[in-house]
Amino acid sequence: MTKVSPRRLLAATIAVGLLLTGCSTTTGGSAEESGGDRDLVATGTYPIESLDPHGAQGASTGTQLAAKAIFSRLVKLEADGKVSGDLAEKWEPGATAATWTFTLRQGVTFSDGKPVTSADVVASFNRMMTLDGPNAANFPDAKMTAPSASEVVLTAPAPDASIPRKLGLFYVIPASVKADDTAFFNDPVGSGPFAVERFKPSEELALVPNEKYSGDKPQLAHLQLRNIPDLSARLTALRTGEVDVVWGIPDDQLAVLRGENSLTVQTVPSTAVFTMWFNSSVPALKTPAVRRALWQAVDFEKIIKALYAETGALADAPVAPSVLGYAKQQPVGHDAQAAKAALQNAGFDFGKKLRLQFSDAEFRPFVQAVASALAEIGVKADVLEKEKAVFTKDLLALNFDLNFQQLATPTYDAASNLGRLYPCKAKRTGYCNPELDALLAKAGASPDDAGRGKLYAQASEIIWRDAVGMFPMTVQLAYSWKKGLEGFTPDPSGLPDFAGIKVAGS
Repeated sequence: MTKVSPRRLLAATIAVGLLLTGCSTTTGGSAEESGGDRDLVATGTYPIESLDPHGAQGASTGTQLAAKAIFSRLVKLEADGKVSGDLAEKWEPGATAATWTFTLRQGVTFSDGKPVTSADVVASFNRMMTLDGPNAANFPDAKMTAPSASEVVLTAPAPDASIPRKLGLFYVIPASVKADDTAFFNDPVGSGPFAVERFKPSEELALVPNEKYSGDKPQLAHLQLRNIPDLSARLTALRTGEVDVVWGIPDDQLAVLRGENSLTVQTVPSTAVFTMWFNSSVPALKTPAVRRALWQAVDFEKIIKALYAETGALADAPVAPSVLGYAKQQPVGHDAQAAKAALQNAGFDFGKKLRLQFSDAEFRPFVQAVASALAEIGVKADVLEKEKAVFTKDLLALNFDLNFQQLATPTYDAASNLGRLYPCKAKRTGYCNPELDALLAKAGASPDDAGRGKLYAQASEIIWRDAVGMFPMTVQLAYSWKKGLEGFTPDPSGLPDFAGIKVAGS
């Protein structure tokens, strides 16, 4: 019997899918153009639940990964954090950086052949603001206009030097797509390097090259972004050749993968910090003394050494060192006895359980270790592992006591992390501090990066001092990929760019 390789089996599966569903008329791709040696399958940490970059899932890593492949932005952030042009060929601030003018490249079209215009950019911005998703919070009270067919102007209520970086999360779709149009994203039209072939939320996103793309055409015939929730299955798929690229790999698996001659393994410093917000609106957690005592009760250094010896380090700020606004803080030392005494002095109710919510199975050992550490001083915590949609809904509704998430700053700018998530009006943590609000507002209005960095450093000190959350660990992101891939660059935010990848020998 002839043994069928995983690669050929995958190619056959895709071919059958094409026969059943047909090719999209907007992509320009064809089944004849596909080949097993030009197909690529990748799987990361997070599922892709939505392709709408403006809605409630707009800031999720899965949606951002998909959007990066399908749609275009005015500007984009490279893997080194630098801002480069996408739809915009140049951009410049007004006299005070309260207005920014973006000049659009000419000749850019959507995958259906229709031109991308300044009207599409403005309509996309307005749609994002109307839906009031996570990314809209980066632009409070901002307006966008199109003074000409080749220009758009973003006007903020105050000077804001971070506008270009924050626009790295803003994607452009056709102006005809209304705020309540969900059907569009079943088979969306975009101006990015790839077009959608099929999409099964939380399972897979199959892409083909966008033949109308104005940049260099992707070398791949097919790109499949799969969700494999079980880590062992994910890594088995990589070793057997069913999958070509995997990221978000835990430490205990890196040595095994490095032993495979066919694989490359690399870790990169990320912009992410393990973040455990307290819900300060809950009576039991309303005082900094209680929140800090709970932080003090957990030996995070010990947990990190056990679980993330290579890909983790004890955090010393609410944002990662690569982010503008990072400022080193005094570590919260572990002292279980002092923590318990502080809670007793504060009248903490040890009989009531804390609701500790998280999503994604890979974080389960870490969260359980935190719960065990709290239990050692008599603090009970219900560990609630939730599906991403439920997790997000409960996060926004403040339906938690402790919330764990790996919080990245893909803009490399504290404006989109501290400035977006920690003001009173953000209502993310139940914490409200007018002093912090004033600092964040001043930082957001500062026209220069050096001044903003100092102000965000002061804001970080307040967030850390008042224990708005526990900030246990900065993250190194581990990738592994087949050695036959050329042009693959690990991305610090878990958003790799597949447009420039070539399979060796294809």
